[in-house]
Amino acid sequence: MTAVQFIQNLVNTAPKNIENTLKLLAEDCTIPFISRYRKDQTGNLDEVVVEQIAKLNSGYQAIIKRKETIVKSVAEQNALTPEFRQKIEQSFDLQELEDLYLPFKKKKKTRADVARENGLEPLAKIIMAQGNDDVDFVSTRFLNKNVKNEDEALQGARDIIAEWVNENIYVRRQLRRLYHRTGLIETKVSRSKKDDEAAQKFSQYFDWSENLAKAPPHRLLAMLRAENEGFVKLKIETDPEEAFDLVSQIIIKKHNDTTPHIQLAIGDSLKRLLLPAISNEALQEAKAKADANSIQVFAANLSQLLLAAPLGEKRILAIDPGYRSGCKIVCLDEKGDLLYNETIYPHAPQNESAIAMKKIKSMVNAYKIEAIAIGNGTASRETEFFIKKIAFDKPVQVFVVSEAGASVYSASKIARDEFPSYDVTVRGSVSIGRRLSDPLAELVKIDPKAIGVGQYQHDVDQGKLKEELDTVVMRCVNSVGVNVNTASRHLLSYVSGIGEKLAENIVQYRSENGPFEDRKQLKKVPRLGEKAFQQGAAFIRISNARNPLDNSAVHPESYPLVEKMAKDLKISVHELIANKEKTALISADKYVTPEIGLLGLKDIIRELEKPGLDPRKSAKVFEFDSNVRTISDLKTGMVLPGIVNNITNFGCFVDVGIKESGLVHISQLKAGFVSDVNEVVKLHQHVQVKVTDVDEARKRVQLSMII
Repeated sequence: MTAVQFIQNLVNTAPKNIENTLKLLAEDCTIPFISRYRKDQTGNLDEVVVEQIAKLNSGYQAIIKRKETIVKSVAEQNALTPEFRQKIEQSFDLQELEDLYLPFKKKKKTRADVARENGLEPLAKIIMAQGNDDVDFVSTRFLNKNVKNEDEALQGARDIIAEWVNENIYVRRQLRRLYHRTGLIETKVSRSKKDDEAAQKFSQYFDWSENLAKAPPHRLLAMLRAENEGFVKLKIETDPEEAFDLVSQIIIKKHNDTTPHIQLAIGDSLKRLLLPAISNEALQEAKAKADANSIQVFAANLSQLLLAAPLGEKRILAIDPGYRSGCKIVCLDEKGDLLYNETIYPHAPQNESAIAMKKIKSMVNAYKIEAIAIGNGTASRETEFFIKKIAFDKPVQVFVVSEAGASVYSASKIARDEFPSYDVTVRGSVSIGRRLSDPLAELVKIDPKAIGVGQYQHDVDQGKLKEELDTVVMRCVNSVGVNVNTASRHLLSYVSGIGEKLAENIVQYRSENGPFEDRKQLKKVPRLGEKAFQQGAAFIRISNARNPLDNSAVHPESYPLVEKMAKDLKISVHELIANKEKTALISADKYVTPEIGLLGLKDIIRELEKPGLDPRKSAKVFEFDSNVRTISDLKTGMVLPGIVNNITNFGCFVDVGIKESGLVHISQLKAGFVSDVNEVVKLHQHVQVKVTDVDEARKRVQLSMII
């Protein structure tokens, strides 16, 4: 089976599209570049499908590599037969490959190995032949200095048979099916931890049992966390009698004097070898699926967060609110550069609100502030009320901004490099302000796991999580595009084909030579060669460039085509851009080339209509209910405005202006059945919710969007 055939079994597209995609990937083309600028070769596959093809190809290569390792290992043991090689060559299932390899795997000396050394394998073969032999009598022929009596001989033979049963591929396959159909996950509280206060959040799992295959991902991960923290003991069970009957039907062909010995061997194999191994496999498989599901939830949330509405290039006053330590203020210019910082103390214990008001008003005037960003942490609501009392000389928009991860950024090397002369409090405030201006540009500086929009993100496979989140960040950055003259090194590093080192070189070149004037100038950046230019140039924007196409998503390789379109219309490229009347006259069929087909041309024409259009919506002001500040202000039946701040499989969490976010269970998102939370809500969406339950002691709030 070729890579294309392997992938086609799982991806619904023509073999030619897969073949071309693999060819482009082999040429070191990036996924954003392939999905955006090679649509004619891939048959218009989007980046999600291209990513899937890339992953499946990696999986295929891993299978091929594993096959080679297995064949080499078995050959070194002088046990490679044509039949075994054929089975390996025909299999493209890693689980099956491991089952085939199991008898040849190097392992610690087993009871079966000892029995073989004692010459008992022929006796095991006689028993497994299931003839009418007098087994007790036959066993006397195998007595020696290490096998003193018939019982020892028969026990040794059964040890060998137990291992054979364990290594039987069909047996293992049927047991896996049994576990998938009937396997139960069971948890029991650890007696020593039962009264532990930290254990109480896992109290529902103190005595729990459910079908493993049907356990929701979030519940499985919660049980595993409870086990890892020592609060419960977990096991995967199936009916042992059903398992015994299933294996017996496979192994036992006749009923005679050999049957009791085979039954004993089957029972031993199940208890000692098969059930522990298969139950562990079942748990690991369920965990892998739960991990994948949770990673996808995190990835979807992160994508929504990164593509949140930006306010744009505005002068912003940002506040990191606090009580005793005061509110940290920074003033930022349109580019997000720090102009001024100060600390005010409008709240208890200092209560210097009159002084603080004068200072804020003075800063707003002095630095021509157009918007105020307030972090949503401690003292956020009080600070918001304080700011709204100030009579500004001109309208100033006030936004409450999520500060999740701001402290992580402020203590990071990135922040130290950006603001070496300022402490963490100033850096944190700058991050809050910049998030309002451009969430994507600021949030890419923070480890996604620190942003807090995941579901059990610390419990899933960390390698796979990082890989998926990095992919999401790259996808988001390239879907928006990057202003090369204002972007940070960190933001530039996610541009297709650029990476960390070239991003550093771009920033260095910019600081030494001034702003970039056109895309061609990128080629002067040290080590930025033709390949990197091909992969990245179209995702880079240069505002006010000599060539207007440099501020669009049109790839430089297509500039001659656009120039020809303009010439045919007897206008300049400047006159063609954003001119719907003229672009409507372009017939894409006339401009097809061997390199650019109709799909690519239609993209170019769409881009000419709205060059460099930011796909994100504009930021909107939101106001919480002024009567609600703490959980004690909540009453059942209240209808409140809120902002969705996290999404999980079982519902979404909504910020209604208090410290604790309320849960809207999936059943309360809307009337009728909901299979996917993301079909109903998005991160940072403004919603109306009804309070259905308030548990002040446990700091839990239940909400409903069915009003």
